[in-house]
Amino acid sequence: MDTVHLTPDQLDAQVARLHDTDAWQQIVTGWDRTGAKPVLPDPAPRPVLPEPVRPEPVLPERTPPERVPPGSPGPAGQPADWRRLLSVPVSSLVEESLRALPPAPAHEHPLPGRLGALLPDRLHMWRRIGRPDVRPSVHLGHARRILTEWGWQNRPYRLRDARGARCLCGAMLTAHRLGYGSLETVDRAGAWLITELRSQGWTGLIGPWNRAPGRTAADALSLLDATIRRASAAGH
Repeated sequence: MDTVHLTPDQLDAQVARLHDTDAWQQIVTGWDRTGAKPVLPDPAPRPVLPEPVRPEPVLPERTPPERVPPGSPGPAGQPADWRRLLSVPVSSLVEESLRALPPAPAHEHPLPGRLGALLPDRLHMWRRIGRPDVRPSVHLGHARRILTEWGWQNRPYRLRDARGARCLCGAMLTAHRLGYGSLETVDRAGAWLITELRSQGWTGLIGPWNRAPGRTAADALSLLDATIRRASAAGH
């Protein structure tokens, strides 16, 4: 279990270094382009064989069933049962309909309440026990949920304010400490965030963007949404 405790500005500098490496640039360069399709030789012509002559089957004559108007009495003087008009049992139709329904969404652990937002993040580290790692895009989705439920803040770098609201890097660190992604995943998620910022013309770090004058919570959520789409499209 990861026990390193980073601050938001330490994370910001760390993911910026990852973004600038040649290995990361190879990841984010060209993933959205498709190469030319290979030209394959024409297959050899297949010989045309005459179709075999098959005798037509002789089917016994079928007597069309007698139509019974709805609600009219049946043979025993009872109203006709609509189930007699079905070719398969009703139970089979129900089972087939249930199989066609989309699967239920996976259970998502709720965030701790408002008190949990105010507690030091180290007190949430036990939630990491037994949790599997996640992709960067999934990690960013949990960071987005933290900003939505606990709030966003853009004061000079602190993990959270007096109300428990987080900045962008603070939300990613909190998502990690709640069990959503390893530290390596946090680094890659932050590098994708910087990649999205570069595509929008921002050349600085995440922190200065987060606390730029006029920045809003809607801007932060929109940036996360765009980054999640970009990382997901690249398989991350």
